[in-house]
Amino acid sequence: MGAARFLRGLLPLIDPRRLTVIVNTTDDETFFGLHVSPDLDTVTYTLAGVAERTRGWGIQGDTFRCLEALGRYYGETWFQLGDRDLATHVFRSDALRHGLSLTRVTRDISRAFGIECSILPMSDDPVRTRIRVRGAGTLDFQEYLVHRRGRGVVESIRLAGIGTARPAPGVLAALRRSDAIILPPSNPFVSLLPILRIAGVREAIRASGAPVAAISPLIGGAPVKGPLDRMLSGTGHDVSSAAVAGFYKGVASSFFIDRNDAAEAASIAALGMRPVIIDTLMKSPARARKLARAVLSELGI
Repeated sequence: MGAARFLRGLLPLIDPRRLTVIVNTTDDETFFGLHVSPDLDTVTYTLAGVAERTRGWGIQGDTFRCLEALGRYYGETWFQLGDRDLATHVFRSDALRHGLSLTRVTRDISRAFGIECSILPMSDDPVRTRIRVRGAGTLDFQEYLVHRRGRGVVESIRLAGIGTARPAPGVLAALRRSDAIILPPSNPFVSLLPILRIAGVREAIRASGAPVAAISPLIGGAPVKGPLDRMLSGTGHDVSSAAVAGFYKGVASSFFIDRNDAAEAASIAALGMRPVIIDTLMKSPARARKLARAVLSELGI
């Protein structure tokens, strides 16, 4: 997850109390009767310093004995949930059943982990990503990404419920009072565009007057991880950083691209964004900090 790697680089450079992270919830799903919020959990575990870095999800050193036992009853256990990770989902699901909002539950989980910055779901209303794959029909996002490992030709991507979803409490206020806004190197279709499509979000960003820096998730015309290239080509876009920048036209004031994509700088400038060319591959914490430091400098922080 590019956002998690970037957050690891950003955290040592700023006061965490100044940071608000607004998180996509369109890949939320129910497994074994539990409400799982993959992006919220990855951000939470990253900010708490307990995230598993090699896999990119879950808790460092977690075991999977409960999942093995669940296989006896459910058969398929393709969505991996560790033992300590399960505690988060049990707590969230129980709280939601008792009428608490996802925003409130996220705050309680964050506090339990001792996190000082604010983590907000994009909405308390359910919005779900649906991927239409040639020959397989329309799939839930986790079925497409995890179970099928992102295989197949993507024909369309739909956000079910986005038209009626309201921003979660605090989201618009956090954007309006921002000194700067960062769009991390995440898949735009399934991580950032859902947030930007929530009613009032783009208007709040403009009202803030804050500079907005976006970072391309592509390097040399390919994603570091995940199916973004197939999503771009399948929906009629070029597989390029310039194509990604096009999604943020009118929102981002600067756009960071890797040195391997320097030839796209002119196309990005034509979109009204200042292209910034830098090494964007975060192979180590030091490289992530270097990128984060450059972004903060661009934003005047």
